Amino acid sequence: MSINLINTLAQPLKTAAKFVNHNEQASGLSTARFIQDTTTCLGPKAVLARSKADLAENAFLEIAESCLVYLGPAFIGEKFSRQFFSKNLSQEAKKLVATPAVKLLEENNTALNKVLPVKAAIALSALLIPLTEFTLNYFKNLMTLNIFHKSDFNNIVSLQNEKEDKSFQDKVRKSAHKNILKAGLTFLTSLAAGVMLAKKGEKSKLLQQFSEMILAPGTKFFKKNQKMKNFFNKYFSLDFASQDGELVLSKGQLTSCVLIGGAGYFGASKDRGKQNFLETLFRFPLVGFYIITGSEPYENAFKKLLIKLGKCKQIIGKNLEVPSFAKIEELSKNLALKNGTTVESEFKKLAKQKVLISGFPFLFSIGFMGFFVAGVSNVFTRYRYDKDKEQQAQNNNFIAKKNYTPTFKQFIA
Repeated sequence: MSINLINTLAQPLKTAAKFVNHNEQASGLSTARFIQDTTTCLGPKAVLARSKADLAENAFLEIAESCLVYLGPAFIGEKFSRQFFSKNLSQEAKKLVATPAVKLLEENNTALNKVLPVKAAIALSALLIPLTEFTLNYFKNLMTLNIFHKSDFNNIVSLQNEKEDKSFQDKVRKSAHKNILKAGLTFLTSLAAGVMLAKKGEKSKLLQQFSEMILAPGTKFFKKNQKMKNFFNKYFSLDFASQDGELVLSKGQLTSCVLIGGAGYFGASKDRGKQNFLETLFRFPLVGFYIITGSEPYENAFKKLLIKLGKCKQIIGKNLEVPSFAKIEELSKNLALKNGTTVESEFKKLAKQKVLISGFPFLFSIGFMGFFVAGVSNVFTRYRYDKDKEQQAQNNNFIAKKNYTPTFKQFIA
């Protein structure tokens, strides 16, 4: 196994290789992206925290979000929903539940009418994840209110230190309770829809169409446009991905977390004032794009640059694919026979290339998406706050001058 050859590497290459290899062996996107995104988002925010309340909020959000988004879907889908909704299927059909709906539709599988509604029911039950994501920012607002007794964003991030209006705090608290309840009712609705799909979907053409729409929107709406079909199936399907016959996190589920969770971000930030909303407006599009794509765009761009420079030719494929460490072991053996060298020496060369290809974009994403975005966001928030205070002072001065009436002696002086 490649892990034995990895152990022959010197530090720190061995540590880096083990990290990359672990990510490849992880279930779907979950473990790898959990480590990557928590490191990228939480580390820089902790370093650049503007107060204890700001640090507590960021730690709560980033850890809760990562656990929820990257570990939740597979746990709910595979361990609970799959068992519950597929219990009336045959053993053969139960196995097909882990097959992506796009593939079942392309093959026009004979069990499609039975399996598709069950898969849709499982997907709808997993909406618990983005809906809980929606509530996290409201829970964060309540946490800060209860622990730090603050609801005004300007006080929370130390832009000012003023006594807060109780009516404002009550408004923030009521909004949080209302939106958390709204998310709970929405989930119950989606769960009821899932139960109906599982029970009635096999014999209902309408429910079959609805199932296809949520599981394979590209196939449903863009049959003649292959590019759009693939794009919508990849990023807007609520279907699970599959690995070794199990349901795992998919790109489409990440997108749903970003879009639905984003509504909670903006709503909760708006409750706490202008500066919180504007900071979210600046940061969220960048962070949301990163959550969906990860470091993939940076990695592909880096691979193209390496190819252009004539580097890493042995490890980068025609479609920019890079072999796993298990395949690199076989490649190392072939190169050792061809070049009359040792397997260990060839493996070391290829391992360096693989770590470089995976590691550089990862570190770049931490630097850019982490420190740069968080730092610039903090600076812009302070700048906007100072400009607002300056403008407010000018307005107050103008009003004072407008309302000023000189005495007779001052008038004739």
